[in-house]
Formats: sequence, C-alpha cells, structure tokens
Amino acid sequence: MLYEEKIPKTWLAITTVLYLVGIAAMGAGSLPDDFGLWLGLSAMFLVLVWVPFNAVPLSKYFFHRIRIDAQTLRVGRERIPLAELDPAGVHAASQQAVPTAAQRYATSLNTNAPVAARLVGGGWSVPMGMDSVVITTRRGEALTIATRDRTAFLTALGRALGAGWRDEQRVTRDGPALVGPAAHGGVRGRLARRGRRLGRCRRRRCARR
Repeated sequence: MLYEEKIPKTWLAITTVLYLVGIAAMGAGSLPDDFGLWLGLSAMFLVLVWVPFNAVPLSKYFFHRIRIDAQTLRVGRERIPLAELDPAGVHAASQQAVPTAAQRYATSLNTNAPVAARLVGGGWSVPMGMDSVVITTRRGEALTIATRDRTAFLTALGRALGAGWRDEQRVTRDGPALVGPAAHGGVRGRLARRGRRLGRCRRRRCARR
C-alpha cells in the first residue's frame, strides 16, 4: 500500500463509549426482569441517537476512505486503475489553493451549489468539513474525490502515476504550467533550441581559432 488516508475515530469512540455506558446503566436497574424493555430501549437509542450522531464519520469510512497501491486508486467502494488517470489533471489539482476550514464547511453546507464532477466512492455528497479535489481521466471524465488532506493525497497519487507526473512538475518549474501533449512538446522544444544555441556558439569559437 503506497498511501492510505486515515479516518479520525475520536468522535466515534466517544459516542460509542457513552452509548455503552448508558445502556449498561439502564440494564443495571432493569435486568433480568425487564430484558425486553431494556433491549427495545437500547435499539431505539442506537438507531435514533448513535447512528445520526455518527453519520458523518461512518460516511467518511465507508464511502470516502482513500487507498493507493501500485495499480489502483481505491475510494470507498470504487476502484480506479491508475492507468486511466491523467497526470495533467492531478498536477492541475495540486496547483490550486488549499481552502481554509471555514471554506470547507461553507462548501459542505451549500447544497444548492452545482456539481462540478461525479463524486467517487458511492456517497451522496462530500461529508461536512472535508475538502474535495477534481481530477480527470484520460478519457476526459472529471472526478470529485473527498479528502482530509489534499496535499498529501495528490502528492501520493502523483508519485504513483510516475513519469507523467514528473513531466508535469518539470514543465511548471521550467516555464508556464502547460498540461498534456503541448507541455511535453514544449519541454522538448526548449531543450532542442538550447542545444542548437550551444552548437552555434561552439562553431563560432572554433572559427575564431
């Protein structure tokens, strides 16, 4: 496994402990005489209290858990072969500004905002407080991926993609951030022009001698 995004479990652990303590306290005064009543109340608190309070962390775990290996990007229930992803799209996403926590929460609460791309993983929307990035496949399909750490995720994904990602990084350092075939052609063109200039300079020096 090249990368795995950790899902925070603190809130889930706290609410689970409180739930267990609560049903244990009820059972201490009612068991074994009122076992049916205790069981019914335990189930009711589980469905009506525990599940709603943990909807967001559960959604993050089942639908937005990110894992990257040598061949596959896994997001929730979906698996995307790395060969289908466009390194230029990953590079473009990595150049975008990282939103603040306030901006992430505002985006999560804005349910009327237009959907930029298909959400990967199987969830209905980006969980509250999580960031999201948009990458593209080689077929041109735009994909939205919810993440807790966009920088770490995009860096790991870029490294997993290999040479294509390094080419895009080199283009950005050498000049304008072009993407796709034009970017690679630009790099080769600049190298060729530099080679020709060096050749002319050497020929001029030889002629003077």
